[in-house]
Amino acid sequence: MADVIVDPDVPDHHAHLLRRHGPLLARIRRGWAPPRRTDASPAHKQKMQLGLAAALSIVLVITVINSGFDGFGFLLGVVTVIIFMTAILRRDIDPAEDEREATLREVYEQARRHEGRFILLGDLDESSQRLLGRAGRAIQAVLASRVNAEGLLDDVRNGVMLPAEEWEIARLLAKLSSLRVQHHRTISTGLAPEVEAVAAPLARALDSSEAAVVARVEALERYANHVAEAERAFHAHHQIEELRGRLPEYEELVAESGADGFAVPELDRLADDADRLEQALRRSVRSAHEAFRHLDPHDRQEDPRSIGPGDTPHLGTGPGDPRERDTRSGDTWPGG
Repeated sequence: MADVIVDPDVPDHHAHLLRRHGPLLARIRRGWAPPRRTDASPAHKQKMQLGLAAALSIVLVITVINSGFDGFGFLLGVVTVIIFMTAILRRDIDPAEDEREATLREVYEQARRHEGRFILLGDLDESSQRLLGRAGRAIQAVLASRVNAEGLLDDVRNGVMLPAEEWEIARLLAKLSSLRVQHHRTISTGLAPEVEAVAAPLARALDSSEAAVVARVEALERYANHVAEAERAFHAHHQIEELRGRLPEYEELVAESGADGFAVPELDRLADDADRLEQALRRSVRSAHEAFRHLDPHDRQEDPRSIGPGDTPHLGTGPGDPRERDTRSGDTWPGG
């Protein structure tokens, strides 16, 4: 589970920076800020030091000429100045240190700029962390699936809507966690009877809100389960296609070995198995699309069969439903 959940509307570069610095963001939340820079910039400091080195070199040249030192003394003086200034530059200008400082400042600036548009794992209580973890695993399973990569699902909408759903769940859980902590802190000191009458409905409101978020997470998990079914069918379908592609070689071997009567019927079943697996793949992809529709608020508004937050998606059980026809025809899942 990610330590930082970022609003998908935050630019990618900024979002990536925030996700990589969860501990620093927590420190910023607690009031940390980078020290104010009062000294000159490294580039300006370097110019000043180079100017000083040039001035010292000129003074050295004048001194050598006036004192009548020989060439060796002059050369020794120049080398001494160079070594001295190199030591100063190496000590005062550390590129790695400058880069670290710049990164800290950039994270701080982006955290302030996008305040309220990222959620830290530490913002959530234990129950909310578990729910967010379930949502994240379901989303990752869908986005990492081959059926999504191959475009059998609506990969574009998945890539947009699923991160948005994860952000919305994280945002709601953060508010729920904050209110729940405050509520428990208040009632832990003991309540007068008059206050209990007010606190009880508020506690029920917290429970009801959590149940609504749980329903959203479960809808994501149902979608991920349908995608997993499509993934299994997709894998099995490709395996059968590979075997069917080598069928002529098997037939040639069987003919040469004289084992026609034993093996040919088994080989002929490959074509039938491939057809059944292709039908199963299509059914599972249709089911995944149907489950996706119940995640999309636009489709839920347009669909008169829309479900409630805690209902199981209706995938169809009437006479015209593909699954009903499959049951009557005896089709089964590969390996089922």
